[in-house]
Amino acid sequence: MLKPAVVIDNGTSFTRVGFAGQKKPKFVLRTTFLHPCSAGTTWEAQQHHSTEESTAGFAVVPRSYPVKQGIIEDWDSMESLWSHLFFCGLRAPPEEQAVLMADSPSCPTTNREKVAEVLFEHFGVPALHVANTGFLSLCAYGRVTGLAVEAGAGVSHITPVCLGQTQREATHRLGVAGGFLSSYLHSLLMASTNEPSALKALKRKTVTQMKKQCCYVSMDYEGDLQNQGFHHPARFQAPDGHCITLHKERFCCPEPLFQPELLHQSSPGLHYLAWQSLQEVPDHTKGDMLGNIVLSGGSSMFPGFPERMCLELNALFQDTSCQIQVLASPERGTAAWAGGSMAASLTSFQQAWMAKGEYEEHGAKYVHRIFQ
Repeated sequence: MLKPAVVIDNGTSFTRVGFAGQKKPKFVLRTTFLHPCSAGTTWEAQQHHSTEESTAGFAVVPRSYPVKQGIIEDWDSMESLWSHLFFCGLRAPPEEQAVLMADSPSCPTTNREKVAEVLFEHFGVPALHVANTGFLSLCAYGRVTGLAVEAGAGVSHITPVCLGQTQREATHRLGVAGGFLSSYLHSLLMASTNEPSALKALKRKTVTQMKKQCCYVSMDYEGDLQNQGFHHPARFQAPDGHCITLHKERFCCPEPLFQPELLHQSSPGLHYLAWQSLQEVPDHTKGDMLGNIVLSGGSSMFPGFPERMCLELNALFQDTSCQIQVLASPERGTAAWAGGSMAASLTSFQQAWMAKGEYEEHGAKYVHRIFQ
């Protein structure tokens, strides 16, 4: 490609976009309906630099959020957002830019067909690649084999990848992620000794900020509940001036990632889903995957999350000689986008594009032949 490709990662709450070869996204903005620039919506007014916030548990206009738990449901709004990205943000004519689009492991195969249809027919892009976010997360760590543990805003996934090939039959999904944890934190605080009126007035953005600033993952959840005196409280000042004190809420908030039953979900926790996934991959790949477990997504950023994941996996594999290594980059909140940026900039990747001519000849279903 003569020009660097555009890399887009559509998250449930935030979309990241930039050019291949960049270390960080050029823009991070809320995944919501955007009016065309000509209608008065300025790029600066829509741009955001946070990496996780969801709509779960708070009053919103449903149609305003086109991605639900990683799956695009409102294509008109999504097309509006992509148009805004190309013309107002990147100022890059789409007919001159190849596009690498990140694809959630939850997405049905028909989503890839629709992505191809919209980008080739509505935007006229010259080439397209659609890649699983689990694979892209591994790419961000310089791996092509490993286990991606993705904990985002709307959904979490465990994705095994062997030599760049995603093992879909061994991929697992957990419906606990950042937005649900923000709602859970709010409910925990409502049951605390803090002033109820101050808590009711909290906006989602403030609760999310509090979660990021104050919460952490416990190494011994049951023990910490019994010995809360060993853990320091945290004070958070809300925008309205009220001070909110967090005690056990600090480590209770992220715990549903490991104990989903706390949110009345019957699924096992992320660590057990990772163990389950590794039981379903060929034996000759298991060792390589255990040595390359990579973390990705904003909800993996809690202090203590990497250590807890490693602790739980070591307990599950204690009767084996497997060496477990959990890799946690400081930039893992945007790992899927960064992996896409790295992959799309490689010379060896240039044969992986689906050209517009191929789409016109074979149709949208051709994506299933050309993309793993």
